[in-house]
Amino acid sequence: MPHEANLIATLSVAFVLAFAGGMLADRLRLPPLVGYLMAGVLVGPFTPGFVADGELATELAEMGVILLMFGVGLHFSASDMMAVKGVAIPGAIVQILAATGLGVGLASLWDWGLGAGLVLGLSLSVASTVVLLKALEERNLLNTSNGRIAVGWLIVEDLAMVVALVLLPAAAELLGGHPLAGADGHGGGGSDGSVLLTLALTLGKVAIFATLALALGPRVVPWLLAQVARTGSRELFTLAVLAVALGIAYGSAKLFGVSFALGAFFAGVVLSESRFSHKAAADSMPLQDAFSVIFFVSVGMLFDPSILVREPVAVAAVLLTIIVGKSIFAFGIVRMLGYPTSTGLMVSASLAQIGEFSFILVGLGMALGLLPPEGRDLVLAGALLSITLNPLSFYIVGRIEKGMKARAPAGDVQGLPKFLALEQEIERARQRMEEKERTHSLQVQGLEQTFPVLSRLDREELERLLLMFRPRTAAPGEKVIRRGDRADGMYFISSGSVSVQAAGHTIKLERGTFFGEMALLSGRRRSADVTALDYCEFLMLDRRDFHQFMARHPGLRAAVMELANQRRKMNSGTTTAIATN
Repeated sequence: MPHEANLIATLSVAFVLAFAGGMLADRLRLPPLVGYLMAGVLVGPFTPGFVADGELATELAEMGVILLMFGVGLHFSASDMMAVKGVAIPGAIVQILAATGLGVGLASLWDWGLGAGLVLGLSLSVASTVVLLKALEERNLLNTSNGRIAVGWLIVEDLAMVVALVLLPAAAELLGGHPLAGADGHGGGGSDGSVLLTLALTLGKVAIFATLALALGPRVVPWLLAQVARTGSRELFTLAVLAVALGIAYGSAKLFGVSFALGAFFAGVVLSESRFSHKAAADSMPLQDAFSVIFFVSVGMLFDPSILVREPVAVAAVLLTIIVGKSIFAFGIVRMLGYPTSTGLMVSASLAQIGEFSFILVGLGMALGLLPPEGRDLVLAGALLSITLNPLSFYIVGRIEKGMKARAPAGDVQGLPKFLALEQEIERARQRMEEKERTHSLQVQGLEQTFPVLSRLDREELERLLLMFRPRTAAPGEKVIRRGDRADGMYFISSGSVSVQAAGHTIKLERGTFFGEMALLSGRRRSADVTALDYCEFLMLDRRDFHQFMARHPGLRAAVMELANQRRKMNSGTTTAIATN
């Protein structure tokens, strides 16, 4: 096959097999992720038939990692995490340390080094947020208190893994590995002092990058997206979101030496608290999904199924660590923190699998020379089997809870006060989020209710128009528009009233009406004076935005022109008052 066709062949076969595998997994009531991984196994070098271009798939997978991390940052909710911080932060940290200890113990049994043990342990310690969210949604548990705790726990795990992705390359030589190919720094054999210096420099670069990203990002990125949104072009907005994600990821790697993944994560965090977060997530989701599928397919390509036959005991040990070891630790930690048994069981089932961060860590461990190929195969086998068995974990937990309720109908009294206090904190966080969304929703609905002429627009167009408006105010007696001026825009009166003096006649306009459209439609200078009668607030649509928006909505333009013609006729009559709600 010609080299230039490799990209088409790899993408075509990967998407077709991933779709088939995902559909089959869904029919078997398994997460589609299992199907994507199996598609990768089928096109990998360890199975007969078509073999995809491994190098090309790896590069595409890197794009998938960037978009995955961008999505993690974009959906990161500081308020949700802080609501459950009392159990999620200490619980996740202790559980990661415990599971990493189990991984180091397994590695020592297999005569691997400390570096391999740390990579293995970290890979086994972090569960898949994607798999958990799907499991909770299917069981209507996502918005319950226990569900919020489980999600908060995994958010802390994700953040810890982001830190691990930063520290592992810097500490690779100290752990018996080597620097990444093409990375700055000295080769192997460096002293502990030089390695510690490299580690300190890495942390310093990350701190500088994080400070700049969090200080400048919330000011620059929302402003940039606001300018793009004002154009009304959906494809330009999507392109802007992707440019922010990929640009920050690539720039952070080149300027600060941090990973693409960390840069993409911070790009998502910068956007997560802005008013554009929902739109950015919706517009970038299709591309995130597509490249995430390629990432999972590429991971499946690395898996050698023969490990299940060659090392069944090692596979069983890894699987038991994931399903049993982590679950026992998590349950014990939750109970020690003073929370009910039901919470411990929910967290235990949620953690009984591993996923995307495990794959990223394994790939990094291989690149650093820390993890042997056998370790990669064991982690991938553990991921495939644990994700497949995760529904069974939730089923068992459900049966245990039912049995406990049958024996003690009053419920678990121990830990109940702490749980009730946590529920109140979660409820306050939920109310704050709902209030924020309600405020935005009321702004959009208020446009339609205040200005009936805008009722021809759907919600998406009203949101776009809201982004285009510029707020203006005027004090009583202030001239808003002067006769003979060039037309600067169209004014919507959101509060107060104005008098329009034209051709010797006066027209009073109140809240819910607009003015300034005539000169924009005719292209001539202003033909009237407009004066504020009391304290007024306006939403102004400037000339450029007016013409662009009206060109896309001929029905609205026709309605505005009709009202403008009516006003021209009024100018030939006596003094008129127009009052609208």
